[in-house]
Amino acid sequence: MVAEARLTSAMLVGALRRRVSAAGGFATILVRGDEISGVILVQALEKGQDCGLFERVPNLDGGYALMRCGPAPEDGQEALAHYVARRRRADPDLWIIELDIPEAERFAAETIC
Repeated sequence: MVAEARLTSAMLVGALRRRVSAAGGFATILVRGDEISGVILVQALEKGQDCGLFERVPNLDGGYALMRCGPAPEDGQEALAHYVARRRRADPDLWIIELDIPEAERFAAETIC
């Protein structure tokens, strides 16, 4: 059996930041996680308006997908802050990257999944 090479979390986040910036958007790392295998959360914004939080999760095909997680945008920033704090307590290796670009979810899916 041959082991499949995988990109590290740091490489994926870096590629996503560069791709969003090249397309005229804004990407910033809010929380830096484990360089090798930290879980990646993407906070999607468009013109500063929250569009949701997405998590990179393994799928049944052996690849990855983005899944909506956390509170809905209409629940407000306080609900989001509580969710993020709880996740960080449970998983200190977690990455959180904020993307402010139209179709942020698509950019993330195309780059890190």
